[in-house]
Amino acid sequence: MKSIWNSLVKHHVRTVIVITIVVNLLVVLLSFIPGYIGELPGWVTVLPLLNATLNTFTFIFLMGALLAILKRNITVHRRFIYAAFTTTAVFLLSYVTFHFMAESTPYGGGGIMAGIYYFILISHIILAAVIVPFALMSFFTGYKDLRSRHRKWVRWAMPMWLYVSFTGVVVYVMISPYYSF
Repeated sequence: MKSIWNSLVKHHVRTVIVITIVVNLLVVLLSFIPGYIGELPGWVTVLPLLNATLNTFTFIFLMGALLAILKRNITVHRRFIYAAFTTTAVFLLSYVTFHFMAESTPYGGGGIMAGIYYFILISHIILAAVIVPFALMSFFTGYKDLRSRHRKWVRWAMPMWLYVSFTGVVVYVMISPYYSF
C-alpha cells in the first residue's frame, strides 16, 4: 500500500514540476514579446478588469475555504478550493492573452506611491511564481486525502495565494489609470 502512495506522490511531483515550469516560463517569455501591432481589439481592453475580478473571486473563495476547514466542513472546503483553482485557471488564460496582445503599461505615478506600487508589484510577481508548486502540491495532497502532507503544504500555500490574489487587485487599481486604451 505504501508503494502505491509513493508512486502516486512521485507522479504528482512530476506533474507539479512540469506545470510550474510551463506556467512560469510562459509568463516570463511574454514579458519579452513586443505586443500586438496596431489598435487593440476591444475585448482585449477589458481583460485587466476581468483579471482583477477573477483575483477578487479567488481571494473570496480561498477565504471561504479557510473558514470551512476551520469549521471542519471538508465538503464545503473542497468546493471553495475547486472554485479558487477554476478562477485562477481562467485568470491565467486571460492574463497570458492580455500580455501576449498588449504592451506593458508603465506606472505613471511618482514619489512614495511609486515605491509602494513597485514593492507590491515585485512581491506579487515573485510570490505568483513561487505559489504555483505550493498550490498544486496542496491540491494533489488534499485530493488524495493525504492530510498530514496536505497541512504542511497549505501552511505555506494559503497565505501566499491569499497575498497574490489580493495584491493582484491592488496592482490593477494602482495601474489602471495609466492604461492607454
